[in-house]
Amino acid sequence: MNLDNLARIDLNLLVTLQVLLEEQSVTRAANRLHLSQSALSKSLNRLRDTLDDPLFQRTAHGLKPTAHALALGKVLPQALQNLYQLTQPPSFEPATSQRHFALAMVESAYETLIPYFIGPLLQQAPNLKLDSYGWNEKSIYDLQHGQIDFGIAGRDIHPQSQFKIDDLADGLEYQTLFNDKQVCLVRQNHPILQALSRGDWNKEAYLALSHVQVRCEGNDWWALDYHLANTNHHRRISTTVPDFYGAASICAHTDLIFTLPSSFAHHAQNLYSLVQIPLPFEFMPMAYVLLWHERNNQEPGHKWVREMIFNSIPKALMLAAH
Repeated sequence: MNLDNLARIDLNLLVTLQVLLEEQSVTRAANRLHLSQSALSKSLNRLRDTLDDPLFQRTAHGLKPTAHALALGKVLPQALQNLYQLTQPPSFEPATSQRHFALAMVESAYETLIPYFIGPLLQQAPNLKLDSYGWNEKSIYDLQHGQIDFGIAGRDIHPQSQFKIDDLADGLEYQTLFNDKQVCLVRQNHPILQALSRGDWNKEAYLALSHVQVRCEGNDWWALDYHLANTNHHRRISTTVPDFYGAASICAHTDLIFTLPSSFAHHAQNLYSLVQIPLPFEFMPMAYVLLWHERNNQEPGHKWVREMIFNSIPKALMLAAH
């Protein structure tokens, strides 16, 4: 495409050509375009010069298009329709949209969040396609560069964490879906349960245990570890794994303790014989957040999906950590 040549063309002339092709009369075309016949004739002469073709021949029955004009008439309506669409404000109709959105989520969100919004979303937009991927250390880059549309991640509400809510990459926006707290899982009949029954469950007892840890975005430390390090305390992490279910399975078959968001704990307990116990000291909550790039702030399709996700989260889940 030669944009320099295109820039020299008055696109209004294409509208004039389309009306002339439809009416094949200068008088009727001038009336439709609210122009004088003289002004329309001048526009026709400009068209002839621009396109290097007579375009129409006068006959007793009106204007007769040339072969070139007829050829243009086959492609011009769609071209004008495309130009018209470019001038319209963006819109999104869920019932008929065939848009394709990509979403990256932390593993725990597949259990705690996606079951709530995927049904209502596809019920209202049955032809929409939603591809989901696991959240990883590359997901922020993918959001910035348009490789994915949305992210759902756990961000820590802790000033020392590497994953603070207010420390996102440039251009990213977020909305908190709900806050959560950390709890612990141990196997049935774990020795620590006796200490719990005696009232001996405290920070010292917690740190004396061996831990299984899920790696987050390629990191072995969570905000909890930064919090403990501030007072020169450290967990003894015996095993790191890439996913929550793997950690729950290890926890169910060993004496390792697993610290995790409370919203996921009961899902793990549905699969394994695990006992939930509280974290034995005060610690700030975490937040599950919906992430997107600011370039999509006002894009109707993105706004609709964001609103569907947020509005589908049960109030009980939002209040669970409070």
